[in-house]
Amino acid sequence: MQNTRLVETLVGIFVAAGMAALFMLAMKVSNLNAFSDVEGYEVKAQFENIGGLKVLSAVSIGGVRIGRVSAIDFDQEDYEAVVTMMIDPKYNRLPTDTSASIFTSGLLGEQYIGFEPGGEELFLKDGDKISLTQSAMVMEQIIGQFLFSKASEGGAAE
Repeated sequence: MQNTRLVETLVGIFVAAGMAALFMLAMKVSNLNAFSDVEGYEVKAQFENIGGLKVLSAVSIGGVRIGRVSAIDFDQEDYEAVVTMMIDPKYNRLPTDTSASIFTSGLLGEQYIGFEPGGEELFLKDGDKISLTQSAMVMEQIIGQFLFSKASEGGAAE
């Protein structure tokens, strides 16, 4: 009887540890980390099209994550998406002519913002705006342009 209770307790502990490990894995895969609330400075950029970019998407330079997307809004005057990013304070030497592009990574096609530092001697600070941006490449538009160009070539040849 005592041996059965010990086995049941060990199985319960094993199952609880497995569920905790799965939860941590899910948080890591979804780019959510509830245990690190990093402060930093805020930078904004405007894009014509952000594709599937989401709040909490990574902001990186050369593959190193330096921040996260903190908000996405729409500018009703310019008809563009305004992306607000929170940059880790230890990356405080980004030149003011840094450019921002939206890229796709991984098998799941998650999107992130990649920075390309410029050569200015002044650095971005809280509230600055990045003016050099490149929007996301939307696969549907690329396929549509390809099909349209092929249809035009076929019609001109006849």
